[in-house]
Amino acid sequence: MKVIILCGGMGTRLREETEYKPKPMVEIGGKPILWHIMKHYAFYGHKEFILALGYKGDVIRDYFLNYYKYNSDFTVDIGNNGNVEIQNNFNKDDWRVTLVETGDESMTGYRVKLAGKYVSEDGFMLTYGDAVADVNIKELVDFHIKQNTIGTVTGVYPPSRFGDLVTNNNLVEKFNQQLKQTENREPINGGFFVFKKEFLGLIPDAQTTDLEKEPLQKLVDEKQLSVYHHKGFWQCMDTYRDYQSLNKMWLENPVWKIWE
Repeated sequence: MKVIILCGGMGTRLREETEYKPKPMVEIGGKPILWHIMKHYAFYGHKEFILALGYKGDVIRDYFLNYYKYNSDFTVDIGNNGNVEIQNNFNKDDWRVTLVETGDESMTGYRVKLAGKYVSEDGFMLTYGDAVADVNIKELVDFHIKQNTIGTVTGVYPPSRFGDLVTNNNLVEKFNQQLKQTENREPINGGFFVFKKEFLGLIPDAQTTDLEKEPLQKLVDEKQLSVYHHKGFWQCMDTYRDYQSLNKMWLENPVWKIWE
């Protein structure tokens, strides 16, 4: 099953990093967050990707056109027409990556519509290019098949950004500055979608089509959108604070790193 990844957003709230690169190319531990997402899917055997490009898409094109160089030691023979000799090829990723231009100003639904022309199977997966998680993709797909709805979205329960006060009557017993998992509320849309191919026909052919509005709302109205509840780890890279947090986690405890 192919995986469409939305890679066209501008990431305006992460301007410190996205002024010169698209958001999916912002790095965690020296690798683009897009690489982390793809490694996750590949771990479960899904190695065919369709990247919906937009803002500064050439940065992503360059990365994959030179992927083996970015992930290997190599020697450039300047006196021999610049020939490149790979010394140690550390790349073990047997991925097939299709890069699709979807326009700088396009909304998410239109990007999916354009990328969808490369979906040949009966179903496909879709996610955003700015969040990592430890979602069990096999369980997600099995759940989707069992539900037999047109679409499935992964509902996630991200931790609170703020500390918590542990109180007893009018006294504070503990001041907890750690992020707290808040499970006693409704989940949010965490991406990691699975769709039947027919969903593509429900997306209006208009640049202003927002995935989260008309297309998904239509599935909701027709009771054709299931939710797979994921109460494990999920974190988007929405702000510079998120960027710092994820890089710190990569050094200490990268819980989304399920691959070797």
